[in-house]
Amino acid sequence: MMVIVIAVITQGLRVPSESRGEVKSLLFANSGFFQSVGVISFAFVCHHNSLLIYGSLKKPTLDRFAKVTHYSTGVSLVTCLAMGLAGFLTFGSKTQGNVLNNFPSDNVIVNIARLCFGLNMLTTLPLEAFVCRSVMTTYYFPDEPFNPNRHLIFTTSLVVTAMAMALITCDLGTVFELIGATSAAALAYIFPPLCYIKLSSASRKAKIPAFICITFGFVVMGVSLIQAVAKMIRNEGEVHTCSAI
Repeated sequence: MMVIVIAVITQGLRVPSESRGEVKSLLFANSGFFQSVGVISFAFVCHHNSLLIYGSLKKPTLDRFAKVTHYSTGVSLVTCLAMGLAGFLTFGSKTQGNVLNNFPSDNVIVNIARLCFGLNMLTTLPLEAFVCRSVMTTYYFPDEPFNPNRHLIFTTSLVVTAMAMALITCDLGTVFELIGATSAAALAYIFPPLCYIKLSSASRKAKIPAFICITFGFVVMGVSLIQAVAKMIRNEGEVHTCSAI
């Protein structure tokens, strides 16, 4: 990940002026605010891995889990800020969903970063597939022993589905917006406070922040989903760049 960040920062300084977009008009929140919230939420949502991470600790305690969570989230925040600011300040309004696509295909440093990005996806996909497969197995076959054939079918289906979705689109921004508007918004702002309201014995007044969070989550989900679908209908994505990458 550091290779990608360093490549974007260093190579961004060498980008010609014609490749740079406008920055000043985008310094304040605009109509894309809720879509941005969804994308950022998608970057930080890892709730589905929490129990697995907790169980993998040598000494699983809440204090240790909190320390791991805070440190990892802090590193992710710094990395995302560095990548986001470097890409935005360099390309402005021309920034694509995948900022690496803003650079020419013959840039050696950026191509190394693209290779690292692909390797990062290769290591991320098994972790995500593991969680999804575990949920599917537990839900549909809760009391049955391990079955290698079922394990193979579930794993293959998840990988093939993910690959098919990746092959039919080049607009990574739209993918992030759709996932951020649906699953990320629900996991970040709706389900956690709902669980708190259901399980907590606190007074209704003490639960007001949770209700506010849920309302915000539904607003983000509704507005960003409508905007993402409208963007796809108007064909405002980056599909035209597929042949050039």
